Amino acid sequence: MAVDSPLSSPLGPPACEKDAKALQFIEEMTRNAESVQQRVLAEILSRNAQTEYLTRFQLNGATDRETFKSKLPVITYEDLQPEIHRIANGDRSAILSAHPISEFLTSSGTSAGERKLMPTIKEELDRRQLLYSLLMPVMNHYVAGLDKGKGLYFLFVKSEIRTPGGLLARPVLTSYYKSDHFKTRPYDPYNVYTSPNEAILCPDSFQSMYTQMLCGLLDRHQVLRLGAVFASGLLRAIRFLQLNWRQLAHDMETGSLNSKITDPSLRECIVKTLKPNPELAQFVRHECSKDDWEGIIVRIWPNTKYLDVIVTGAMAQYIPTLDYYSGGLPLACTMYASSECYFGLNLNLMCKPSEVSYTIMPNMAYFEFLPHKPNLDSTGFDFTHELPPKLVDLVDVEVGKEYELVITTYAGLCRYRVGDILRVTGFHNSAPQFHFIRRKNVLLSIDSDKTDEAELQTAVENASHLLREHNASVVEYTSHADTKTIPGHYVVYWELLVKDSTNSPDNDTLEQCCLAMEESLNSVYRQGRVADNSIGPLEIRVVKNGTFEELMDYAISRGASINQYKVPRCVSFTPIMELLDSRVVSAHFSPALPHWSPERSQ
Repeated sequence: MAVDSPLSSPLGPPACEKDAKALQFIEEMTRNAESVQQRVLAEILSRNAQTEYLTRFQLNGATDRETFKSKLPVITYEDLQPEIHRIANGDRSAILSAHPISEFLTSSGTSAGERKLMPTIKEELDRRQLLYSLLMPVMNHYVAGLDKGKGLYFLFVKSEIRTPGGLLARPVLTSYYKSDHFKTRPYDPYNVYTSPNEAILCPDSFQSMYTQMLCGLLDRHQVLRLGAVFASGLLRAIRFLQLNWRQLAHDMETGSLNSKITDPSLRECIVKTLKPNPELAQFVRHECSKDDWEGIIVRIWPNTKYLDVIVTGAMAQYIPTLDYYSGGLPLACTMYASSECYFGLNLNLMCKPSEVSYTIMPNMAYFEFLPHKPNLDSTGFDFTHELPPKLVDLVDVEVGKEYELVITTYAGLCRYRVGDILRVTGFHNSAPQFHFIRRKNVLLSIDSDKTDEAELQTAVENASHLLREHNASVVEYTSHADTKTIPGHYVVYWELLVKDSTNSPDNDTLEQCCLAMEESLNSVYRQGRVADNSIGPLEIRVVKNGTFEELMDYAISRGASINQYKVPRCVSFTPIMELLDSRVVSAHFSPALPHWSPERSQ
């Protein structure tokens, strides 16, 4: 049955009645963004009126926007830490939310080197599921026939812990994959995965990746789309194939499963479907043994229509590599979400990665926006004026301007600064669309890790203590996230002052400096190194004396003020990279994994 299409697309009407309802829901929410936001705020304030947090600010049951804004402060995670620690330690009173806190979602952002703990409530799973349910109806509008095949998605669970009070603490996607919403999801021909739940839910990253890749190869002609959460994750899967195709081909040829797959439920699941297929094994050997892996994705999975990965923000650095391996397939960024809240979705899925904009769904939370300027400090004050900037409501943001996202959620976060910097690109009906610019204050990022300038400075200082026995010190440094390798890794350029040339730091010392830096970085980085294999060993490149003076001369030649010049602590501009690399006298890698365990330091 033809249905009037609310979204413009060359495909015309929605694929089915179910899609039509989903697209109509998007239209209703975005047309009525202002009234939806008022309703959401009133619901949040009404249900949480008796919580300790709202009582503290004497709202006295008020649910209007004016009272809310006049009485509640804009806060950061550090402001909430006392309340979060109480909940984590077992206090079950209504501190932030009238509904019981069901678990903590661990953020990729950190505080004092540990993952942030975001309190959540059970009904938030329904809200996340609602946003997920809108993704395929939008995609079906742009790409036809996705019900005729499968998606090869590399999805993983990560480690979880229990807080002293007994609540689970785990990443938001791990929470979702382990929920009944995902595990017992109804059959949907538009959303069939090659990977069985047993493979996705296996906690061992090697066994999970191996079996997901094996299933993807077995179903290679049925695969219509490849995906992972982040671009870096899909590239790790390609690298895994490069390292393991011989064993995978052996399994396909013989119909026997690699003995390293020891998880009982996973092994039982795969063995049931694995049958000898010498022809497929020979094909995989033929393709993977070639030196040239350009276009390997479409060579192995020839019916792939697009890649479903996040390539905005820090992930944009992986676009050229994805294009190389995929032969230039479209890159679809479907949604914008975080541990704190799921925010919105991309309604123009076949656009260029540089043009991706996310439409905020006004039913997900109450949204405010802090005008962002370079001279705003961490408190939100602009020191060119005496008063802090006024927060702007969802429908009142202005195209072309940048804002920091501030949210109020059903789970009890009130006027919470997420830390994401967004630029308004337009509107869908009355709901704004945003381009993700960056995470505030993040200097280096390879995967889900986020390292800021203060953390990098501390790591350099701690590592440089090892130079003292050589009577040497770090004169200057800068850094770069090198994504040419898979997995990517941090590169730190050091210029050393060596006072005794007969006692210069040797390779062993500088390798230990690499490890000391890694030990100093936050737990998300160390988990990526140890458990997730998503980050490679840190590298220190020692440069010739005078290199950083040359760097300053170059910057001044391009218009920088000599009085205001500061050494950039992270570089990516190609001429600067070339200058630094041309001055490297030695390179050293971390010789071991840093310490990491799922337990939080107390």
